[in-house]
Amino acid sequence: MAQEDVFKKIVSHCKEYGFVFPSSDIYDGLGAVYDYGQNGVELKNNIKQYWWQAMVLLHDNIVGIDAAIFMHPTVWKASGHVDAFNDPLIDNRDSKKRYRADVLIEDQIGKYEEKIEKEIAKARKRFGEAFDEAQFRATNGRVLEQQAKRDALHERYAQAMNDMNLEELKQIILDEEIVCPISGTRNWTDVRQFNLMFKTEVGSTADGASTIYLRPETAQGIFVNYLNVQKTGRMRLPFGIAQIGKAFRNEIVARQFIFRMREFEQMEMQFFVKPGTELDWFKKWKQTRLNWHLALGFGNDNYRFHDHEKLAHYANAASDIEFHMPFGFKEVEGIHSRTNFDLSQHAKYSGKKIEYFDPESNESYTPYVIETSIGVDRMFLSVMCHSFEEEKLENGETRTVLHLPAALAPTKLAIMPLVKKDGLPEKAREIMDSLKFHFKCAYDEKDSIGKRYRRQDAVGTPYCITIDHDTLNDNCVTLRDRDTMKQERVSIDSLRALIEDKVSITSLLKKN
Repeated sequence: MAQEDVFKKIVSHCKEYGFVFPSSDIYDGLGAVYDYGQNGVELKNNIKQYWWQAMVLLHDNIVGIDAAIFMHPTVWKASGHVDAFNDPLIDNRDSKKRYRADVLIEDQIGKYEEKIEKEIAKARKRFGEAFDEAQFRATNGRVLEQQAKRDALHERYAQAMNDMNLEELKQIILDEEIVCPISGTRNWTDVRQFNLMFKTEVGSTADGASTIYLRPETAQGIFVNYLNVQKTGRMRLPFGIAQIGKAFRNEIVARQFIFRMREFEQMEMQFFVKPGTELDWFKKWKQTRLNWHLALGFGNDNYRFHDHEKLAHYANAASDIEFHMPFGFKEVEGIHSRTNFDLSQHAKYSGKKIEYFDPESNESYTPYVIETSIGVDRMFLSVMCHSFEEEKLENGETRTVLHLPAALAPTKLAIMPLVKKDGLPEKAREIMDSLKFHFKCAYDEKDSIGKRYRRQDAVGTPYCITIDHDTLNDNCVTLRDRDTMKQERVSIDSLRALIEDKVSITSLLKKN
């Protein structure tokens, strides 16, 4: 099945099983805005809990804050967002649709890479175990041709973005014969810049209102609170400040479901270090963050680093952790060495002295910062994409199952009386009442036991127990594993010990 079709099924599954709904659905939705349903919010909260504990529980020099969404407008002047937070946009005159010029070109680069991968896949199938991928890449004419086109385009594109040469971006689109996906034509306008911040007003009257912005990132709330946290917490370098919160960007080209939205959530940590040590810390945090992802068990092959060639004006190093989505490798987390730009800018614009007194060297200086920033929604999507499977069973049937990491699953255990009589529901409720304080349980007595298993598979519940007539005599239940579908008879008294450790966030943290 084509990856595009798989992705459509995942999007449909998210709505059908209460993970993600279009916002304002009864009014036909609002573009690029989504609501998380009853299962989605549990999975999302578990992702956030896993990140939060990996930051503030495992590191005694990282603390958390929760800064306001509304901030003084000068914050965004100091950070550069007012003047430079722009996307290069281009319109197709025939379809009247607007696109990001950089995304169109990146998609074209991706097409060259896809052609290369297809050639490699065919060769691997043809030669089997004798296939030498490195030699094939270095000698195959078709691969070399596509690689040359890809590299030439990438170099030209990187230079244009680095110079922010809008004319060159358009020329690349024309030279590559990139067409509008809607109209199929190359009737493009010039490329122009568009600021992504949402504006609103604060004040009791129109005359007295002040223009402010919805924050486009959560990082600035950390930077403006640096002194508050450092002084009240008596923090010594190196130390970090973590935050989870909503951010807002007026994305003109929002796409790929919840991958790019106008209202989204970020998990960010700013790690303050002594100048001169930042690149060492940058390398350490790259590996630490990759380990956090790998602990989920999705496999090394699904992750890669993408080191930035074009750096933001405030950075001296930057790398993305990309995950293999159905639509290609895409960024889920960024690690950046931001130098001392942010604190210096806020010191300049606020008139406040923002420095750290180092008792060891007996000097004051502005700390440098290593940032780790991960999109909650993108992380949610990567988990769903990797977990979704339509599995063919030995009996010829097909089941839809979410192989969610047990610690992230919305419900950990489904409790099912075999029939709705003979005291079985009462016994099932008794078991649920004893376990619900330790992990999230669901009670399900409707339909046949087979249908109930399928229903729980579809929402990713890792374990189910069935209470039958023998339970009343031997105090045992049938425990079913979601992934293997194996069943075993276990004692009710042992259920908590069998399940709790496997479904706790701690089980993931121990793998970091």
